[in-house]
Amino acid sequence: MKQDVLIVEDENDIRAMIAGILEDEGYSVRQSSTSEKALDHIRSRLPGLIILDVWLEGSNMDGIELLDLVKKDHPLLPVIIISGHGTVETAVSAIRKGAFDYIVKPFKAEKLLITVTRALENARLRQENEELKGRSTGDLELIGSSPLIGQLRAKISRIAPTNSRVLITGPSGTGKELIARQLHSLSDRSSAPFTAVNAASMVPQRVEEELFGVVSDEGALVKSGLLERAHNGTLYIDEVADMPLETQGKLLRLLVEQKFQRMGASDSVQVDIRVITSTSRDLEKEAAMGRFREDLYHRLNVMPLETPPLSKRREDIPELVEYFISRLSASTGLPARKIGEDAMAALQAHDWPGNVRQLRNNVERLLILATGDPANPITMDTLPPEVSVVKSNGQNNGSDRMIAMPLRDARERFERDYLQAQIERFGGNISKTAAFVGMERSALHRKLKSLGVSGAKKDDEVQS
Repeated sequence: MKQDVLIVEDENDIRAMIAGILEDEGYSVRQSSTSEKALDHIRSRLPGLIILDVWLEGSNMDGIELLDLVKKDHPLLPVIIISGHGTVETAVSAIRKGAFDYIVKPFKAEKLLITVTRALENARLRQENEELKGRSTGDLELIGSSPLIGQLRAKISRIAPTNSRVLITGPSGTGKELIARQLHSLSDRSSAPFTAVNAASMVPQRVEEELFGVVSDEGALVKSGLLERAHNGTLYIDEVADMPLETQGKLLRLLVEQKFQRMGASDSVQVDIRVITSTSRDLEKEAAMGRFREDLYHRLNVMPLETPPLSKRREDIPELVEYFISRLSASTGLPARKIGEDAMAALQAHDWPGNVRQLRNNVERLLILATGDPANPITMDTLPPEVSVVKSNGQNNGSDRMIAMPLRDARERFERDYLQAQIERFGGNISKTAAFVGMERSALHRKLKSLGVSGAKKDDEVQS
């Protein structure tokens, strides 16, 4: 994506020269001859970088005073100071006030381009560091080898470069923000900001303030909004169904026109943003009930992506557990433990209503509470009661009722529940199930048919 650079220089020929150099390298350039016009440009849309002359003839403020004002409102915005009358004192003062670098005129084009590149890269790294502070330590990769995850990865790879709007649906805890981040990182916008907001966690009265920003009665920028900060990048709105209806209308206008108005302002701000949204609710049903704008739903749902619940990809659980143990051990200093076969079987048989997030929390709990020799594997006895009770089809295994059954019926009931749990554990893969339970594939097929166990798939179905 083109980086937006604002040049503030009172000499027309020098301003035009700098603009030409940058435009030849693919930058988007805006120009200003005074501090007043520069502030107008900044208010209309925050640039990615400012090149600022110290002496601004005919302006109310010189470059150093303007630098002070800009850094007060936008501390992460990179500013390069230029001057034809450079002194050591001026350079030191500019750097102390937050300028990225100081260039003395006349300068070579190569020097300018190197400094601009370094300033923008430094700003990108600082932005990434700010984002990383809020990220969960385990949610950095899409883990798993199941067919469902393979299909999801392939869709992400195809959709990411297209710049299309994406609506990610699925239950809570399935990694919707992670998918949004991957879409951003694989797109042409990867060097620009990824800005995330959860509509459900925002106070309804402040949603618009957070999204659009605020200006004072005098027209000065009080607070820049998420849309402005996401310019040239990606805006991710989680749980978009919780956005107030009035704000939905303004978001629709943004999608149509790529511009918006700050609160208290009459002028529009033009932006270039890719919008990715997610929800754990059925937006089509919400629209039918009048709780979500139908026209907005169709605008957001250009490319739908569905995240599968963990119960539909149980074969990924051992890989996820191993990944979480490795990450948590590195971040907490707790010894990495092995999970015994009985404990892993119970983890795979559990329904995990909280999905991957709940699994990660349980792995962390296991590492904290595990006792004994770290070299010994964690057994099923260590698991929380709600996880260690193996269920099938959402029901308890019914051992309290089996006591009243004849041995033959009880054995049949146990075999049915046991094999159903193993089939679910291995994602319907007959070969893997047969190998684990110690039966020939043909014998297992016959047994499953006689017991009425469902969910088994042919090997070619599993691999497709």
